[in-house]
Amino acid sequence: MRQLVTILAIALISTTVKAQDIPKTPKTDTVKVQVIDSSKVLTLNGTIKALYKTISGEKEEERNWEFFKYLFHPDAKLIAFGKDVEGTQKVRYMSPNNYINNAGKWMVENGFIEKEIHKKVEVFGNIAHVFSTYEAYMSKADTEPFMRGINSIQLLNDGERWWIVNVFWAQETWRTPIPKRYLPN
Repeated sequence: MRQLVTILAIALISTTVKAQDIPKTPKTDTVKVQVIDSSKVLTLNGTIKALYKTISGEKEEERNWEFFKYLFHPDAKLIAFGKDVEGTQKVRYMSPNNYINNAGKWMVENGFIEKEIHKKVEVFGNIAHVFSTYEAYMSKADTEPFMRGINSIQLLNDGERWWIVNVFWAQETWRTPIPKRYLPN
């Protein structure tokens, strides 16, 4: 019992000390408030557009990662398919937080603009599947994409809004070009 009281006292003291180190009011010049526009997830198309807009930006342009996470169901996965450095085909499963930690810094340092160029939508009740063909650029000024591929996006409508449940994507390669039926006419 004495050990439990000691552990609780230490925990309370360390929490109090840490709390005193945190400023009560943040400086407005150093804190950037990220806005979440909940109206963007009321429609299927709005949710897809918000996904592309949230990850896209010029070099040094910060992304609204709080809004990015807001788009996804709590158990959602982002799933990348492609070859690793040894050339072996792999599937990589990530949570939205893993995705941000793995790709976020690179996107800001290099610029990354992903544009949907075609989509095929299937809906049944409260579930939807969107096969979304994309092109990726380093800047809006670029005339040729450095990459193309297809995002397979599964969504759920809970009666209030659309949630992204999974995004599973693969890049186009010379061995697997994007079929014409998934390209603009």
